[in-house]
Amino acid sequence: MASTIKVDNVQNTPGTNIVSKCGTDVTLGASGDTVALASGASQTGFGRTGTVDWQTGDIKTATFTAATGKGYFCNTTGGVLTVNLPAGSAGDIVGLKDYAGTWDSNAITIAPDGSEKIGGDNVTDPTIENEGGSLLLVYVDGTQGWLTTQESVTTSPTGGENFIVATGGTPCTGAIVCTNYKQHTFTGPGTFCVSTAATCSANNAVAYVVVAGGGGGGKDRAGGGGAGGFREGTTAPIVPYTASPLVAATGITVTASPYTIAVGGGATGVPNCLPAQSDAGTGAVSTFDSITSAGGGRAGSGPSASYSTGGDGGSGGGSDAYGYPSSAPNMAAGSGNVPATPIAQGFDGGVGVYNSPNGSGRGGGGGGATVVGGGGSPTGNSGGAGATTSIDGTPTAYGGGGGGGDCGSGPPIWPQPQGGTGGGGGGGSSGASVGSGTVNTGGGGGGSNGGTGCGTGAGGAGGSGVVIIRYKFQ
Repeated sequence: MASTIKVDNVQNTPGTNIVSKCGTDVTLGASGDTVALASGASQTGFGRTGTVDWQTGDIKTATFTAATGKGYFCNTTGGVLTVNLPAGSAGDIVGLKDYAGTWDSNAITIAPDGSEKIGGDNVTDPTIENEGGSLLLVYVDGTQGWLTTQESVTTSPTGGENFIVATGGTPCTGAIVCTNYKQHTFTGPGTFCVSTAATCSANNAVAYVVVAGGGGGGKDRAGGGGAGGFREGTTAPIVPYTASPLVAATGITVTASPYTIAVGGGATGVPNCLPAQSDAGTGAVSTFDSITSAGGGRAGSGPSASYSTGGDGGSGGGSDAYGYPSSAPNMAAGSGNVPATPIAQGFDGGVGVYNSPNGSGRGGGGGGATVVGGGGSPTGNSGGAGATTSIDGTPTAYGGGGGGGDCGSGPPIWPQPQGGTGGGGGGGSSGASVGSGTVNTGGGGGGSNGGTGCGTGAGGAGGSGVVIIRYKFQ
């Protein structure tokens, strides 16, 4: 037979009630006391008061399934994520908070269990895109499902400091740069929009790479197009990364403002089967704030003295192989770093060489960001080399000049003309087709080989430019 013990109250030594009973009411502790459960114990039957237990030791960075009664800090600096809600019963509650202030660029999606609803809707899974957002979701019933009881947008205090928050272009999604730094890549026109500036002015300095469009290649033993101008700048808060040899020691200091980005297109090469007096195109400029990179210089294209010289630009275009008359000096190549910048944005093109007795020759290579284009000699007429930077976490070359065109018909006399590292197109020859500059590198277009009539081939197009901006975001 079970035993029963009945008491009115249990007292501690000083006389304070620990447990007391009055009618059907049971009181734990006395006024001012703290009632605690023993380690490992749990409670049931008390219900919830609209709060959650925040999981500070479990920051969520990828899709996960929430548990009722818990709150989660969601860090989307590495990309979007989905929060799968648990199967709901009345009174269940889940809390969510933007951990790093990045829901505006990488949103979270709320997905209910099975056919359950959110706000009476079981068709659309809502996304939360508010920077600094937080919300509490409570399961009510089968009609409305989960409803928000609290929703706010606040930034977390960080000792009085906050960092740049910006949108535009293609933000980084990997962990290489995104630990504390973020970069945005623009492959076409756009806006770098800074919605929040850092409280510490030094953290408002952003690093940049601005590359213009490459120049077009010529035809008929033609020169290669010059590379688009290459400009880079950084400053102390935007390290560490390995910059190019052309880097300026200061970046651009931004404010909470929109910044228009222009990305220059690559120029067209001289078309095939058009009149001889045809001009290759000059690349278009790229800009970010006060930084403008000049388009690559056009290539020299024969057979016409008017167009055989290379054009000036970020890097200069190589000249055509012809001289007029044939006994005259070879035509001049284009100059690089035009207009001039404090750190040269590119180099001169190479001078083509014409061999009068047999009509053979080589157009000069287009200038590159760090090297002059090759001259039209047996040592080579390749495009000048570009500059390599790791601003986006991976060493990448930009601004290679286009290779010059080889001699006319028959086997190649000299090595195949190569485009400069950094996207330059290869020069055409009797053994290889002309190449165009690589898109979003600012590479110059290759010059085509010689020959007669329409067999000369069109010059290669220049590659489009790119703008990359890097900053500290946490």
